[in-house]
Amino acid sequence: MPAEPAPAGLPEPAAAPKDRIEDEIRRDIIFGVLTPGARITEASLARKYGISRVPVREALRTLEAEGFVESRPYAGSTVSNIPVDEADDLFAVRTVVETATARRAAERAGRQLAAGTPDDEWWSARGRVAEILAAGDTAVADGRLERLPELNVRFHLAVAELADSRSLTALLRQLAGKIEWLYAADVDNRGKDSWAEHRVLMTAVDSGDADRAQELMRSHVEQSRAGYLSRFTPVQLPKG
Repeated sequence: MPAEPAPAGLPEPAAAPKDRIEDEIRRDIIFGVLTPGARITEASLARKYGISRVPVREALRTLEAEGFVESRPYAGSTVSNIPVDEADDLFAVRTVVETATARRAAERAGRQLAAGTPDDEWWSARGRVAEILAAGDTAVADGRLERLPELNVRFHLAVAELADSRSLTALLRQLAGKIEWLYAADVDNRGKDSWAEHRVLMTAVDSGDADRAQELMRSHVEQSRAGYLSRFTPVQLPKG
């Protein structure tokens, strides 16, 4: 749930230094500012982001646990790369988790339709989906595809919220950073088509068609998988 806003006249609470620097490093990795294989040190990152080395050290521990950074004794830290086979595994996990969220979201929408009047919680969650879709449409229209990776993750998390499953939402949150990383790597290729697929999916969800929502989500993830792998898997030349 979003944090409560600060009382009128008071500033919003600032993010802790470790959290802020963690977000900045993660985003620079996702968008290629820090490239795979690049060596990084606490000192260099502290200078780059204008912060002390202590929160940088803490942030690197978190990012290593998430798979964004690799650290070896006496060798320092480097930016990770997602091997193609691991990316394929991630798409496979996404397919299982996200087809379940799409189905659950459609089933819940069907119950709202049957009741005649949507409950406030569902209506609020559906409003957040609409806001995210509108933001993505604007980004596509303006040619600002760099905004889509973050909006894509927010959309899929919002669908999970519509599904009203804590377990599925928690699983998706664990995958969110890597999903954004893969999406950013392929956004110029798949970004516009992928974003358009979201509205088609939501038509099925809103109508309560669980079977169609599930299959549309499966197709959506599989097309992203195929697009990514076609770009990052070496072409096997015919023998002879």
